[in-house]
Amino acid sequence: MNNSRRQFLGQLGLATAGLGFVSIDTLIGAPTAAAPAGKFSFDISLAEFSFASELFSGKMTNMDFPARAKNDYDITILEYVSGFFNNKHKDQAYLSELKKRCDDLGMKNHLIMVDGENLTALDNAARMKAVEAHYPWVDAAKFLGCTSIRVNLGDAMAMMSGKKEEGTPAQLATAAVDGYGKLLEYAGKAGLNVIVENHFGVSTDPDWLVGVMKQLKAPNKGLLPDFGNFCAERSKPETLDIKGFMATKCVKEHDKYDGVRKMMPYARGISAKTHQFDANGNDPETDFIKIFKIIKDSGWNNGIVGIEYEGGLMRDMGGDTTKPTNDEGIRQTKALLEKVLEELG
Repeated sequence: MNNSRRQFLGQLGLATAGLGFVSIDTLIGAPTAAAPAGKFSFDISLAEFSFASELFSGKMTNMDFPARAKNDYDITILEYVSGFFNNKHKDQAYLSELKKRCDDLGMKNHLIMVDGENLTALDNAARMKAVEAHYPWVDAAKFLGCTSIRVNLGDAMAMMSGKKEEGTPAQLATAAVDGYGKLLEYAGKAGLNVIVENHFGVSTDPDWLVGVMKQLKAPNKGLLPDFGNFCAERSKPETLDIKGFMATKCVKEHDKYDGVRKMMPYARGISAKTHQFDANGNDPETDFIKIFKIIKDSGWNNGIVGIEYEGGLMRDMGGDTTKPTNDEGIRQTKALLEKVLEELG
């Protein structure tokens, strides 16, 4: 493998950015929680990928994340990204230090977004290797007190390079039921959810995702609807790196409002992705009131909505100075979510 491809694969894992055995119904992020009639509410978490450009450049580390969230934004619920652990997720001393920092600050570790080997690989051996590669992340999430890990179903490399994903949707669904199902079994023993985000390739199709969910009976399965990840096909990147990918354009997209509606029966959280804002502080790509009305009408309530601002990465690594900085984007997304609570709560 040449250096440019190795570097791209390393960046790719980032761009796709202790509980005992307890009843799944007690875990934060269950599909629907009881709430007073007419009262719609949710807690706000912060996704670590919102700081992607700072983490890529070394201006910030995974260890800095809890304090940044608490001190700068008064957010106490965290969503980590696996790549920013720098392969230290099996290092007990590292995990203990991270947990101590969170405990000292009064933080809640909610989930780890795990990007890695392909759980839908058509080759049986490759798929099982991918399943087992996720086991240490389940263990790390359990130790840190998370409720879930987020995984991908699909071939990230194919999507990022502009190639067609190997296999038909039906073949990939069969592989997903097997690979994801085996991981659900392992995580279930630890009392953790394993939730799937609409992210790339076939997983951008909400009907495909729902079809997979219907074939699995595990109580710890679920989905993480992401407002910004319904793009079914992107233009081919000019360079195999983050900058090249950030410059690609979506050429085919599923309807996000219909997609979220279809995913909500299985939702264990929401990823409120943003890239930019208009003069009134609204997101020109997503009508937050419209999409949260769909979420509210689904019966989902009292869960967790994660801020995932990507515009800063586009600004810092793609040179798009029209996008707000990481700090500005996180604050504006939080303000949008507070507006939703005020209008729909």
